Amino acid sequence: MGVKSFFEEVKAKVSPSRLFKALITESHDVIPKVTTSIKSVVTIEGDSRTPGCIRQTNFPDGARLKYVKHRIDAIDTAENYVCKYTLVEGDILGDKLEKICNEIKFEASEEGCNIKLTSEYHTKGDFVINNEEIKAGKEQALGLYKSCEEYLIANPHVYVFYSGLIKPMIRETMHYAKNVVTMLVTNGVLLMLYSNNK
Repeated sequence: MGVKSFFEEVKAKVSPSRLFKALITESHDVIPKVTTSIKSVVTIEGDSRTPGCIRQTNFPDGARLKYVKHRIDAIDTAENYVCKYTLVEGDILGDKLEKICNEIKFEASEEGCNIKLTSEYHTKGDFVINNEEIKAGKEQALGLYKSCEEYLIANPHVYVFYSGLIKPMIRETMHYAKNVVTMLVTNGVLLMLYSNNK
């Protein structure tokens, strides 16, 4: 058995939390909307937010591939927005690949986020996967990321609750409340001074 790895980094103009949700935890809702090459994404075991979950991606009738199954090995939905998952079943593996392990990270940037993808192709026997086969799979993945990015930009209300907008709202509310308290205290002192001087 051999292992061949590759790394790819791309930039996106949406926040890490929104893109993570669209591509990982809520992919069953978003992905079929942004591409015609995927019919559906369904969870067949576990929960999409926990390790051990098995998800199946189904392709349209007549497509070269019928389906693939991924197992989520590790996931961080709180702050780091990282998901490790393994392709464990499907036509794409054939009799030459044992599995494909992936790690995807969404890191904040000035423009939105950087997507960092690391993939390991575990081959069977003496088979050696060529760069053209890896390139084809990589281009499909990058195309999907781009489609999700465009969907989120066109729909700025989607998943905004998770995009870090709540903290600024809380800060604004606290700032407003502080100003009100300051105003009340100031007015109270002025009234007291006015009463004492009468």
